[in-house]
Amino acid sequence: MLLETATALTCMSYAIYFEARSESTVAQLAVAQVVMNRVNDYRFPNTVCEVVTDGLRYSWDSSKIVRDKCAFSFYCDGKPEHIADKQAYGWAESIAWVVINEQITIDVTDGSTHYHANYVQPYWANAFTNTVCIDTHCFYRWEYE
Repeated sequence: MLLETATALTCMSYAIYFEARSESTVAQLAVAQVVMNRVNDYRFPNTVCEVVTDGLRYSWDSSKIVRDKCAFSFYCDGKPEHIADKQAYGWAESIAWVVINEQITIDVTDGSTHYHANYVQPYWANAFTNTVCIDTHCFYRWEYE
């Protein structure tokens, strides 16, 4: 259990750090909540690390993900994941801990399972319900049919 928690903490911390480290605490919390909303939604993988590393993989080698075809852009953008700001990573880790351990009960994203930076307009955005925009990210909920 401890190993699973530690791994989930690392995966979540990376997602927060690489997706929103320059954003406010609320925006970083929102990224973490999207991860957990996906974990709790049957349409997505059911662990934090599987959600964070989810994406299109090559048919001839499922260990390799297709560049720019994943749920969290940092994971498949081709850039190395180097943590340059230790303080920002420590904060991301703190946010990850409280979200994973359900110490925050209010979902600032209102159940969102997707988000994007506000300077892009992804093809999928119109298929989901826009719930909120926080800092430079807009959040969306995938409604159940």
